[in-house]
Amino acid sequence: MINKKKLDKILNKVEKPARYIGMEQNSVIKDLNNVKVKFAFCFPDVYEVGMSHLGLHILYNLINNEKDYACERVFSPWVDMEELMRKENIPLYTLENKEEVKNFDFLGFTLQYEMSYTNILNVLDLSGIPFLSKDRTDEDPLIIAGGPCAYNPEPIADMIDIIVLGEGEEVTLELLDKYKEYKENGWDKETFLRDIASIKGIYIPKFYQIKYKEDGTIDEMIPLVDEAPRVIEKRMVRDLDTMYSPETMIVPYIETIHDRVVLEIFRGCTHGCRFCQAGMLYRPIREKSTSRLMELAEKLVQSTGYEDVSLSSLSTCDYSQLQLLVSSLMGEFGDRNVGVSLPSLRLDSFSIDILKEIEKVRKSGLTFAPEAGSQRLRDVINKGVNEEDLVNAVTYAFNEGWSRIKLYFMIGLPTETDEDVLGIKELSYLVKDLFFDRPKEERRGNFSVTASASCFVPKPFTPFQWVKQESIDEFRRKAYLVKDNIRDNKVTFNYHDAELSYVEAIFARGDRKLSKVLINAWEKGARFDGWSEHFSFDLWLEAFEDMGIDGEFYALRQRNMDEVFPWDFIDIGVSKKYLYKEYQKAIAGELTNDCRLKCTGCGIQDCAMRGVFN
Repeated sequence: MINKKKLDKILNKVEKPARYIGMEQNSVIKDLNNVKVKFAFCFPDVYEVGMSHLGLHILYNLINNEKDYACERVFSPWVDMEELMRKENIPLYTLENKEEVKNFDFLGFTLQYEMSYTNILNVLDLSGIPFLSKDRTDEDPLIIAGGPCAYNPEPIADMIDIIVLGEGEEVTLELLDKYKEYKENGWDKETFLRDIASIKGIYIPKFYQIKYKEDGTIDEMIPLVDEAPRVIEKRMVRDLDTMYSPETMIVPYIETIHDRVVLEIFRGCTHGCRFCQAGMLYRPIREKSTSRLMELAEKLVQSTGYEDVSLSSLSTCDYSQLQLLVSSLMGEFGDRNVGVSLPSLRLDSFSIDILKEIEKVRKSGLTFAPEAGSQRLRDVINKGVNEEDLVNAVTYAFNEGWSRIKLYFMIGLPTETDEDVLGIKELSYLVKDLFFDRPKEERRGNFSVTASASCFVPKPFTPFQWVKQESIDEFRRKAYLVKDNIRDNKVTFNYHDAELSYVEAIFARGDRKLSKVLINAWEKGARFDGWSEHFSFDLWLEAFEDMGIDGEFYALRQRNMDEVFPWDFIDIGVSKKYLYKEYQKAIAGELTNDCRLKCTGCGIQDCAMRGVFN
């Protein structure tokens, strides 16, 4: 346990000390001497971001529900706290028992975005744990990782002992149960790792060797032990009603990104947007029943006191019983001043009746995601919405008193032209005109439309995993093209950092050679790279140069059809052949139907759309 006097001394000097004290409502503090397995869960970012992550609340409560196991939280300390911890020689600790992280059996990282990788190194360093798995002993915690970025874990594979591919509700306890057996009967890390390598969804990077071709692409990935499979299938929970779902959430003392009950209503998506990694990774679609959701909502509202229930999924308006669910939630909680909120809405799923229910408690801004400025480009990415959908949705919103609209776009999509890019301005102006063309007496609220454009990053397991990313200069040119053509103070245009997106693209599709770049960048001071005020592009360029790695090879290179990707050893259920077929359809501007209407042959075998779950 860390020195409490030292900790109290530095907490008086940092911004937001509540990030580091724990003791929040619904947190779980166990006697670590009386548990058999200690698990430290790390979200490698600042507390406010990590505490808004649903996966943290799921695994935290899942593990702590077992009497022999304890799960405690750790986050990346902000720069002021890190400086003081290093100055006072205070090692990184968990919030619950203020125990040193290095004294836990497991240190688990959730990999939500590539630009958090230097924070992972910083957490290891502050904990006194060697970066590379080959340098750690049996006395060090096992480093385990999962989450969306685990579907290409290769850039950080040398740092991680165990990688979980897929959903963690079932496999986490399988692993901890197995570890407990070994701990009780004689601990040997090598034997344990060999034993669990055959568990579905488990990848042990040290048991594989990568062979490269002369051109720098991968030739093959070779298992080094008999227990290591050549292909690793993702884990998937089949029944969301019977799976573990938390009935309580930790309530922070300070404001976080999402101060609300998060109700996960289903997993998966059937639309097949070609840029969307999550839409491919989390197939097939699986829904929770309205009765189970109402039961969870009641317990979560009671245990947290939150006044907002956010319905979470990849495409919330596609939930088959959404009308019933929203009306039931409003009927149950409306009188208690508990509102319901939806994330960004697909325009073709816009439901007037649902919004009428939601607005009974409170009205906020509305967010839509056309993704591309022109219909041609929306067809390329298989978005499946048109301008008429936007007109209908926004017109209804204005009729009902909404006046603040947000629109999300991407720039740099495959086949994009300047005409497509300027469509961002045209759609934004269309929304403005729809508001001001109304009679004055019908205009309510202070109108604004905000268009935000991110830089497209090609991701693994999407039809666009073959395409090269736009150059930084081209991203900037296109962003300025839109910015310079918007001359109305009612229309705001925001765009992302092209340099940051370039580095993200390198790590999104990178291989094991990048681990040395990552360590070099950290040594130069890289951390919190997802935060614009801390990201230094020059620092990263130096790191690539120092290590003799060409970043453009990973970000700006078009892939051949038959190239072996670093992540090809992972089976997500969707076939590579299907993804390439979708890529070809994208280039031709051909649409693929929603698979709720007809199976598109993606390769998923046990899919609810085929009646297997029903």
